[in-house]
Amino acid sequence: MSRIRPDRSRRRPSGRRAAAVGVLLLAAGLLAACTGDPGPAEVSPSDDTIALLLPDAKTARYETFDRPLFEARVAELGDYEVLYANADQDAAKQQQQAESALTSGAGVLVLDPVDANAAVSIVNSANAKGVPVISYDRLIAGGDLAYYISFDNEKVGVLQATAFVEGMRSTEDGSGILMVNGSPTDSNAALFKRGAHSIIDDSGLRVLAEYDTPGWSPEKAQEWVSGQIAQHGRAIAGVYAANDATAGGAIAALRVANVDPLPIVTGQDAELSAIQRILTGDQYMTVYKAIKPQAELAAEVAVKLLHGEEVTAPLEIEGTPATLLDPVAVTIDDIMDTVVADGFWSVDDICTPAYADACEAAGIG
Repeated sequence: MSRIRPDRSRRRPSGRRAAAVGVLLLAAGLLAACTGDPGPAEVSPSDDTIALLLPDAKTARYETFDRPLFEARVAELGDYEVLYANADQDAAKQQQQAESALTSGAGVLVLDPVDANAAVSIVNSANAKGVPVISYDRLIAGGDLAYYISFDNEKVGVLQATAFVEGMRSTEDGSGILMVNGSPTDSNAALFKRGAHSIIDDSGLRVLAEYDTPGWSPEKAQEWVSGQIAQHGRAIAGVYAANDATAGGAIAALRVANVDPLPIVTGQDAELSAIQRILTGDQYMTVYKAIKPQAELAAEVAVKLLHGEEVTAPLEIEGTPATLLDPVAVTIDDIMDTVVADGFWSVDDICTPAYADACEAAGIG
């Protein structure tokens, strides 16, 4: 777990010492989690410390966008400390990280759970200490949540499937599609799937097989699609992939099997590699989610909660104040008007020498 703290040059002299003590307590907490040693006494929840607990590093958005955008907004709001940890798709590790953050005095947890059900115990532990929890991006399955911020995740699946159906060739003569869904422990994945099925089930497309990808692993997605290629061969006319990482795994399997032309493949998150695959025709579409307003709103709510201020939201979901942002479908025709227009990716980011010709052909530049 790492700490990010703005310049303390104008703080009282004891601030540096307090931060150092906090680092030692956090390290001791992590050691205690591994050894079973009770470690040092807990620090009471602080009004200047926020824990940001993210689920994995395989999904590029978390380290590239969510973390730095959140930390930057917190720094703009005042002299607050951010305890950061990434669970590497390990629910037990995330539990330990949360316990260490609470032991170190975190006054608010911003938690994107690896496992929505397992994370309830984190919420309960925080609640017992009077520490509010913001459910970030994925809705935790229970506990007394202070706020929930995400996107309209069922709409994500609808956008994916609508573009998929519109772009699909006919699935006559025994052909059909594969569905590479998200992680079974991710509450959002069920919403993506439900939204996608609401379109696909009425489309006339035949689902050859369907897979819930453990941990959103590209490698697992590639392995499964490889097995389906061996079974169904050229009967695979399209692949619904729930995000860009699993889309990358599916496309890798298709490439290894020398499938040509590639079937239509969907995605989500507007990862740079996915935008470039869309330009080359390897991937048909992705879903762009404006992470900046999500991360910044989470930071603003966290700071308010630190000080016991009332927070309001446009929605209430399962009794929790909530904000759901709108996702946007992106095909080759939408790149300039979405991810480039928002500054999510620049033309220079996208149009590296390897993609210069594809960018020119698509009118990006």
